[in-house]
Amino acid sequence: MDDPNTPARPRNTSTWAAASGSGLDRLFQLAMTMFERRDQEGILRLAMSSVPALGACQARSGYLLRDRELIEFLPDEHDPPTELVDQLGALEGEDGPIAVPGATWARAFGLKRPGGLSGYLVVTGKAEPDPNELFLLTVLAQQTAAAVANASLHQVEREHALQLSRLSEELAIMNQRLKDAVADLQRSQTIHDAFTHIVASDGREDEIAATLHELTDRAVAVEDRFGNLLSWAGPGRPDPYPEPNVRREETLQQATICDGLTRDRDRLVAVAQLRHEILGVIVLFDPGPTVRPHVIYALERAAMALELRLSHARNLAEIELRLRRDLVEDLLAGTSDQSVFARSEAVGHNLHAPHYAVAVQWPGTGTEDELAVAVWKATKKVGMSILLARRSGMVVLFSSGRPDGDCFFPAVADEIGTDGGAIGVGGRCDSPGDFARSFQEALRSLRIRQQSRLSNGITFFDELGIYRILGQGDGGADIETFVQEWLGSLLEYDRKHHSNLVRTLSQYLECGGNYNATATALVIHRSTLRYRLRRIREISRIDINDVDNRLNLHVATRAWRVLDGVT
Repeated sequence: MDDPNTPARPRNTSTWAAASGSGLDRLFQLAMTMFERRDQEGILRLAMSSVPALGACQARSGYLLRDRELIEFLPDEHDPPTELVDQLGALEGEDGPIAVPGATWARAFGLKRPGGLSGYLVVTGKAEPDPNELFLLTVLAQQTAAAVANASLHQVEREHALQLSRLSEELAIMNQRLKDAVADLQRSQTIHDAFTHIVASDGREDEIAATLHELTDRAVAVEDRFGNLLSWAGPGRPDPYPEPNVRREETLQQATICDGLTRDRDRLVAVAQLRHEILGVIVLFDPGPTVRPHVIYALERAAMALELRLSHARNLAEIELRLRRDLVEDLLAGTSDQSVFARSEAVGHNLHAPHYAVAVQWPGTGTEDELAVAVWKATKKVGMSILLARRSGMVVLFSSGRPDGDCFFPAVADEIGTDGGAIGVGGRCDSPGDFARSFQEALRSLRIRQQSRLSNGITFFDELGIYRILGQGDGGADIETFVQEWLGSLLEYDRKHHSNLVRTLSQYLECGGNYNATATALVIHRSTLRYRLRRIREISRIDINDVDNRLNLHVATRAWRVLDGVT
């Protein structure tokens, strides 16, 4: 039997066309509009908005099949959607009646295309439409399905065109990259061959400079570690060649951090270094704001060639370099032999400048070698020129110039990862015979620092004052006994009562017993000072006016300041 919801086709086609002419005209015009559109949702909404013009029906909703899932679209004025997907699924792609709440009649028209289903158009009415209207709705669904399929094909074509365009652009980019890579490879090979030939022929610094100038078309300078010009290639050579400025060490340190290469204003600087030691420097002038990769590669290869050249020269003096430890040991022993100057030059150190002995101990840092490496790195960070040796659980340095305590101790602590160590710095020594004395002073400063209340930090022998006399030998414990003997009762009173009698006494003695100067320094009234001095006499039972007592008290307060780190 026929489906009662499927209208019977009229037997007289001409009569049917005459009866439905105006509806077919509208469908024809609608089809032209639909086929001009390229968005599937817009086509579906146009179909839904056209349903009332074909009879006494309305579009309840429309569905498009996307990724095997029916996506619902509603007319703008429609009520919230009703779940119809399960009913539509049961139709299996065919037209058929469905149940819609509030509708007397409802039917789903499948949007069929070759090869499958595009979606559904759901139409409802207060009564079942006549055969003419049902025919027009069927034709509308067919036109909508065809327009949706056409839009889908156009979308696929656009996507393919875009993909082909993108692939074409990517191919052009890849071809250009390949050409650039080949050109870079050829340039790199030329640079590599040029410097390989220099190394193989034991070329000198002037050959390295000339080759780099030819490859980069820039002026080139080759310098030794200290900034002395070894070779120049290209125009504009300054005469005389400028002396190294204060920025040089900072620039070289920056280069070592940046894989051997850094920029210094209008210069590219590359260092030739063997392990941690800078052997020489190559400077490329006016490279421009943007440096091409082959220029950097050429500069790096030149630095490598210079490294091999200078390291070869250094190897010729390897026996002399092995004398470094013997040199330090001789200095520690107090040698006055003038040969130490020549030996120091062999290890790259200028011994003619004033030096200071430095003793470093850092409990819990592992081996002496580990401590030595950390100290060495710290000295490089702060720009110290040193001779270094290991001795009895510590590291000993001879520093060219007085170390900067505000920089050196934090730098060592940063390298080790803890500030729990101590550094002692001896007095100035101007000749080899003074080094042993400066080393003993450094040891004494180190011990005083370790025995003080603030055991970590740096202590300079020339800042110890009276303690330079008190701290001789191993008398650290005797000094504390001396302090307790003369100040013990006052220290105990200050501890219990949170007072400042010892500080008041110290300031009074520093001011030579002057009441006004003492009161001003302590920022107290004279009457307050008189009261404190009276309490000091009562508690200590010491006559502070006695010359001998005053000397002992002054020495004790000076020692107390050093031991407790009082400023």
